[in-house]
Amino acid sequence: MQQNLENIFGTHHGLDSKSVDYLTAALAKNNLPGFDYLEFKQSLAALANLGMDESTAIKSAFATAATVGLTKEKLIQTAKHYKQVLATEKNQFDEALVNQMNKRVNNKREEVEKLKVQIGRWKEQISKLEAQIAQSQSTIDHADENIQAEIGKIETTKTNFEYAYQSIGNQVDKDVESFNLYL
Repeated sequence: MQQNLENIFGTHHGLDSKSVDYLTAALAKNNLPGFDYLEFKQSLAALANLGMDESTAIKSAFATAATVGLTKEKLIQTAKHYKQVLATEKNQFDEALVNQMNKRVNNKREEVEKLKVQIGRWKEQISKLEAQIAQSQSTIDHADENIQAEIGKIETTKTNFEYAYQSIGNQVDKDVESFNLYL
């Protein structure tokens, strides 16, 4: 099911595949039993592939789904459930992002600050410590580059995830609006 969800939510929207994989795996893992929003969304995708307009596709998919007990209320309720699943995943992602920022960036910054203090002490010592000063200065110089590289990676991941999250969430919201409009 996850591959179908990736196709439905991600491939034609230009989203980061890693973020889409992560979010659709969560949707698949939290798939409610029976015919609900996810299965309805798959039906809509199949009808769209046949060239059917949105209004007709929604009405047609709903007419078929109603025969297995799907109601408009259940459709909207389960769409909200999956929106909550996405929100939970975003919260977990945000926590992991903070942890990675602390682990990969802030600790390096602290290390740089400690080394700067140490350099100040070494400069007060006799000339034999100048080798240690040069070595530590080199570590500091490269730490700034590493910090910038890690920040870039984290920001790219965050941007990609946020875009995927917003896009999928907007799709769910649009679907709910369409359901309310057409059903």
